[in-house]
Amino acid sequence: MRKFDINEDPHRRYNPLINEWVLVSPHRSKRPWQGQNEKLATTALPQYDPSCYLCPGNVRANGMHNPDYQEAFVFDNDFAALKQDEILFEANQEATFFKAQPERGISRVVCFSPNHNETLPEMSAEAIENIIQTWQIEYTNLGKIDYINHVQIFENKGSVMGCSNPHPHGQIWAQSSLPTQVEKTQNNLKAYFDQHQRTLLHDYIQEELRQEERIVIENDHFVALVPFWAIWPFETMIVSKRAIAKITDFTAEEVSHFALILKQMTTKYDNLFETSFPYSSGIHQAPTDGIEHPEWHFHMHFYPPLLRSATVKKFMVGYEMMGESQRDIIPEKSAAMLREQSNVHYKLR
Repeated sequence: MRKFDINEDPHRRYNPLINEWVLVSPHRSKRPWQGQNEKLATTALPQYDPSCYLCPGNVRANGMHNPDYQEAFVFDNDFAALKQDEILFEANQEATFFKAQPERGISRVVCFSPNHNETLPEMSAEAIENIIQTWQIEYTNLGKIDYINHVQIFENKGSVMGCSNPHPHGQIWAQSSLPTQVEKTQNNLKAYFDQHQRTLLHDYIQEELRQEERIVIENDHFVALVPFWAIWPFETMIVSKRAIAKITDFTAEEVSHFALILKQMTTKYDNLFETSFPYSSGIHQAPTDGIEHPEWHFHMHFYPPLLRSATVKKFMVGYEMMGESQRDIIPEKSAAMLREQSNVHYKLR
């Protein structure tokens, strides 16, 4: 019987944030690929598109004109997933299989830039600071609404991730309930804090910084790394070094350092396969339920689908749907590949 080798042998890794496991199969990364290849967008986008409903001055679906904005611009989503209406609802307390409850909330769009062809890695750090400040304002204002208990800030980038408009933008969904993934995280963060009186992510990043294997970028206030339990091939997480519960707790210096690491991380993504790297990203932070949450520690997830190249993506099918998440390339290798990428965007080299 030979000794286990984590770099070569199938194994499972535990995710303490959501109390789930992921199957890792390192040997499968050597298999030939004969599956689907994605089509690359080869047409250069203009700085302004008269047919784009997100560009400055253009008309949106509801007939309203966008202002001639020069920085981040926020508006209520014209096709919102959540509605603000207060609805009279009587729950069936005896229901076992057919439980339902109304969900009240607000959905907003955040245009990152007036330029139709400018993504985060191509923006200046100062422009990204303006986006972060916009997120802070929205988190504060939405969180003050009495029925809003969670504010989810996120971005879907690229058509592969279902983004229907290439204009650089993200979204904010604020709602009355904690979403499932957030509730799982909340429960595990609280259990750890109650036991240790320190945040789970504070202790985790100390160990990651000590080992250095999965660190991609580090500055004075933030760490970008490939989590030990990462599911997606090039999944990363940006974590504040200080145990900050929410984005509004940032100092001015932390805003600047967060902007810089966002720019560097997304630049490394683009440089990896020399393409505008698709991903879904989202910020996890304390709920807005009026309760103190010392267990929460600010972090931002990036879930990119690309696997081997700009045209080969990872599919979550079969075993992943019926069993548990699975990956081939080990997180340590992914981190090394990202870490070695330049901080200068490939279009500028």
